[in-house]
Amino acid sequence: MSEDFLFLHAFNFLVMNFPVRSSKYLFRILPFAAFLTINFCAAQALTFRIVDKPIVFDEERKQLSLDYLARRHGIQQPEPYIKPKMIVLHWTAIPTLEATFDAFNPSVLPGRPDLQATSRLNTAVPFLVDRDGTIFRLLPDTTFARHCIGLNYCAIGIENVGNDDLTEAQLEANVQLVRYLAHKYNIEYLIGHYEYKDFIGTPLWKETDPNYLTGKTDPGKSFMLNVRKRVKDLNLKGSPLQAE
Repeated sequence: MSEDFLFLHAFNFLVMNFPVRSSKYLFRILPFAAFLTINFCAAQALTFRIVDKPIVFDEERKQLSLDYLARRHGIQQPEPYIKPKMIVLHWTAIPTLEATFDAFNPSVLPGRPDLQATSRLNTAVPFLVDRDGTIFRLLPDTTFARHCIGLNYCAIGIENVGNDDLTEAQLEANVQLVRYLAHKYNIEYLIGHYEYKDFIGTPLWKETDPNYLTGKTDPGKSFMLNVRKRVKDLNLKGSPLQAE
């Protein structure tokens, strides 16, 4: 039962069961109505949750991350963390939460010889959104993760369980998560994974091998359009090609 239904039911009960013909009764009802309104608003604000579900981040993953930063992005640093400027939205192309978790959990990339040739580091993201909109945190927000060629070093990734069938609940969760991250960090860009190659030739692009590129369509143009409409007030930039 939603908070909206409970609030309306309680307010309707007050109106139908208490006489409000005189100011005496009206002043008795108003404080309780105000109490209901405040609690209703608080319940709405508390619907945003992040559930911690950490994947393995052992010494091997740490060293593979530092090696990726050095060899792929040309960045030498002592710890595998990023200074986020961008949020990249994805879909998993895997149908369930647990199957996706199992894919990201190992430190070393299983299979995928095309990707292993560039690094043994497994792919991952800090955030994973299930079909019902539940947000799981797999890694601390600013931990380096391999999810977007050329931009990993500055991008927080959000994966959505599914393919081109992402749900309304996932859309709402992405909107809330983007808002949370944009207020917490100095985020300038919000892009879909399919837009990453638009940054080639810009100051943000850092990939040492110009031939290391893959074709992407996630999370779909329609999904990105809907997210962008609902966070328009944040004034986040998208693809640099759209600004031309």
